Amino acid sequence: MPVEIGCEMTLKDELARLGSREEHANGLLLVGLFKLTKFLFFAALGMGALHLIHKNIGEELMRLTEALRLGPESPIVAFLMDRADLINHHELREASMFAFTYSGLCLIEGVGLVRRRVWAEYFTVALTVLGLPWESYELLMKFTWLKVGVTAVNVAVLLYLLWVLKRKRECEG
Repeated sequence: MPVEIGCEMTLKDELARLGSREEHANGLLLVGLFKLTKFLFFAALGMGALHLIHKNIGEELMRLTEALRLGPESPIVAFLMDRADLINHHELREASMFAFTYSGLCLIEGVGLVRRRVWAEYFTVALTVLGLPWESYELLMKFTWLKVGVTAVNVAVLLYLLWVLKRKRECEG
């Protein structure tokens, strides 16, 4: 027999009215998995930066290009070799600290969203809003389609989470 809540509303009806956690589970799972993927990428980037601190970056780059079977005449290899000598050990340490910090934030966001925690939705909204001015500045300073894509994905995640939070608030009110 269904449990009655209020005037002739069953528990199932009440959960549907409030917007049960299952309503947006797939979207939150997708965003959470995206954040966990970013965690893995930036953690690997941080480890790579730490690995290069006391090494000759040019030599390491040549080993990598040989392993990937890229010729030294490749435009990508030439581009990277031109910039390899410009990076010093201090910049690598800073890059690894940034990468590990950001990967930690992505881990917190991802785990919270996969577990469908409301605090993670607010946390992700806050971090995304805080990052948009920096992304916009970078996009204006040097336009690339990659930056446009990253910004577009972050704006889409932000708009989706704002929509989810708005729907939850409307259902509760």
